[in-house]
Formats: sequence, structure tokens, C-alpha cells
Amino acid sequence: MLKKVTITNVNTGHKSISMVDTDTHEKALIGSGISANETASIEDITGPDEKLQRMTSPKGGTDDCAAFFSGLGRCLERNISMTKSLKLQVNRVVSARYKGMIAEVIHSISMGEKFSDAMSRYRDIFSEDILSLIIAGEEAGQLARVCKRIGVAQKKSSKTLKKLKGAMIYPAVVTVLGVIVVIIMSFTLVPAMSKLFLNFGTELPFATKSLIALSNLFIHQPYMAAAPLVALYIFFSNFSKFTALKWVQDLALKIPVVGMLVRKSAAASGFRTLAMLTESNVRLTSALEITSSATWHYHYKEFFNRLRDHISVGRTLHEGFLMESHWLGADGRNLCGLIELASETGSGTEMLAEIADDYEEELDNMAASLDKLIEPLTMLILGVMVGFLIYAIYGPMFSLGDVILKKK
Repeated sequence: MLKKVTITNVNTGHKSISMVDTDTHEKALIGSGISANETASIEDITGPDEKLQRMTSPKGGTDDCAAFFSGLGRCLERNISMTKSLKLQVNRVVSARYKGMIAEVIHSISMGEKFSDAMSRYRDIFSEDILSLIIAGEEAGQLARVCKRIGVAQKKSSKTLKKLKGAMIYPAVVTVLGVIVVIIMSFTLVPAMSKLFLNFGTELPFATKSLIALSNLFIHQPYMAAAPLVALYIFFSNFSKFTALKWVQDLALKIPVVGMLVRKSAAASGFRTLAMLTESNVRLTSALEITSSATWHYHYKEFFNRLRDHISVGRTLHEGFLMESHWLGADGRNLCGLIELASETGSGTEMLAEIADDYEEELDNMAASLDKLIEPLTMLILGVMVGFLIYAIYGPMFSLGDVILKKK
């Protein structure tokens, strides 16, 4: 349940509003981050207002996750108590979900629960690898170090995601505008054009017939004009689910530039997770299983699962890499060499971290120039749309001369 907390500064009278996703007023006060010189009034947000607030309020993403763990790790490193450390993170996060989560965890710890047990209730916010790292850090007495590492990793992920999303804005806007132009033409230009062409009784090109059929559909069933825009909204809002389909992931790997970007993104996140887990003294088979569940591309899920199976039957990590290197694409053989070097020098964790660093650096470089890489694709999409419209409209005109001359 959403709680609207109106905070008033007793010295200046300034008011600010904080939204907290929790079940009691006591937890809402904790989640609002109220200080000693402030008073608060709490209001329950229910019904349509709650749905509207959830739709328009900031979502708890990688930014909040990075801010929460980096701040928590810094506080714990300075021997500040867990409860106080958590309270200090309330004003670092912006989403109601994270504010409510912090309040709930503080309440659970005050009731005698372990930090890892309290955090495990929020699997919708934190992935399996993060929760496993928290458990490992708590058991090894390295929770501050683990939290800082999670914060650094989330900051890198957030930075890369922002670059990717920024680069995708241009093609998305072009696509949406193109669809809107086609819809407007279907109601204005195409009906007049179709009357002219049909009066001459000439055979029309397929593109023209398609455009006329689309125009007739929109004119006789106007509500269908919203269908393309609704489809685009569903596509972009469910983009992560769409990209999780195996055939989509296979197709993405075959696209020249996109395939390289996808591989480096999946490899960077996978090897970074594995490096953090092994550094936190998590057993290798468990670390590989957790890494597999946390990796978003099914090629790498399969790779880490098969590595776990090889380790389980007594093979070395290098042998497993050699047998399953085909899942890693063109980089497979090079990575096998690095793992062989790590096995000979006893520096497995350092080598995994180095591999993740290399992939992240390459990914950052590609993301920085992604707008230049996507620009040709955008121009191609725009060219196809404009070319289709030009051919559909002007194509029949090339045969109208013959029809007019015959009538004369």
C-alpha cells in the first residue's frame, strides 16, 4: 500500500512529499527519512490514485540499487550499526518501493532477523546473484565489502543502460512518427488518391492496394487507427520480455553490430557476477548456478550451467571452458587461454574480474558510439517507410498516361 508522507520543517515551514510503499504508518515514517526538526502527516493512497501514482512515480531500478548498496557499504565499513546505516540510505533512493523496502528491513532487524533473511523477501527487486552475495558476505564477515562491490557493479550497469536507452530514443521516435504519418495519410490523402486511381480502371501495384486497404480499414473502423500505436506501446513496455525469447536472442546475435553488443553485454554481466561470487568464497558449483540464473542471455545461461556440470563430475574449470567454448562465440578460444593461465598461476578470481573488466570497457566504448552505429539503421527504416509511401502513391501514375491515351 502506498503512503503519502507530507513532511514539514518546523523552522522554515517548508513542505515536501515522500511516497513510501509499506503497510503501516510507523514504517512510512521510517521510509520517509524524517529528521528531528520535521513533522509529518501520513495519508493512505488507494484505488485509482494508487495505480496512477505507481505508473507515474520513479521506478526502483539500477540507480536506486547502486545508491543503496554503495551507501550501505560505506556506512558498514565505518562500523556504523546496521539499523543506522539503513536509515541513512532512505534519502539516497527515490522510488517508493525502495523506501518501503528499507523501512521493512529495519523493522525486521529490530525484531531479531538477520539482514540476509530480511532482504530475501524482495526477490522482485534484487536478483539471485545479489541475494547470494549478501548471504556469502554476511557469513564471511565481509558484508561491507560485498555491498560496496554490488554498488560499483550496479553503477556500471546503470551507466551502460542509460547510454543504450539514449541511443534507442532516436530510432524509436522516428518509428513512432512514421506510423503517425501513415495513419494521418490514410484519413486524408489516400481516400482522394484511391478515387482517382479507381476511376481509371487500371491495375494498381501491390503497395498501392495495401495502402488503400489500410485506409479503408481505418475509415470504416476508426478505432483500428489506434492499433499500431498500442502495438508499439506494448512492444516498448514489454521489451525485456520480448528480448528474453530464444529466437529473438538468436536473431540478435546474427545482426552484425547488434550481435557483438549483445555478446559483450551478456559476457560482462556473467563474468562480473561469477568473479564477485568466487571472491566472496561461494563454492564454485553454487557460484556457476547462481551466475546462470542471473545471466539474461540463454547462450550464457547454458554455458554456465554446463560448466557447473563439468565441475560437479571432477573436471577443472579450464577443461570445462575448452568443452563449452562454442557458446561464447569468437572469443571462446581466447577466454580458454586466459582460464588456463589462471589455473596455472592460481589467480582464478583475479582473471575472471579482469575478463569482466575488459568486456565492460569494450561495452562502454561501443555504447558511447552507439548513436553513430544505430544512425544507418534508423536511416534504413526511414528510407523503407518513405520509399513505400512514394511508390504506393506515385507508382500508378506511370501507367495513367497509357490509360488516358486509350480513352482518347
